[in-house]
Amino acid sequence: MSGESEFGALAERVLQAIGAALDVADADVDWTLNDGVLTIDCGAAGTIIVNRHVPSREVWVAAKAGGFHFRAKDGGWVDTRDGTDLGAALAGLLRAQAAIVVEFGGLPASPRSSA
Repeated sequence: MSGESEFGALAERVLQAIGAALDVADADVDWTLNDGVLTIDCGAAGTIIVNRHVPSREVWVAAKAGGFHFRAKDGGWVDTRDGTDLGAALAGLLRAQAAIVVEFGGLPASPRSSA
């Protein structure tokens, strides 16, 4: 990925795709997207934050279970520590933290990929 603006646009597409998946799942959760920060309000179960981190070209996730960093690699977003896919990790965090079932499918990981 070449520049900050390209990464910023890609990260915005990923965050929007996550929000769209939450809407399709008809999950009892509210979400907002403001300036590269997606806040998922799970009510009494707390909040999960997904945001872009431009300096490292990563998408970061903060949940009760901890913080996770994902980098675009080989057509997907993978955890920089263990290689877990962003969609699978986020689905697992939502299930564990708030008993919410969401399928994220293929989240866009390149400027030309589709959501």
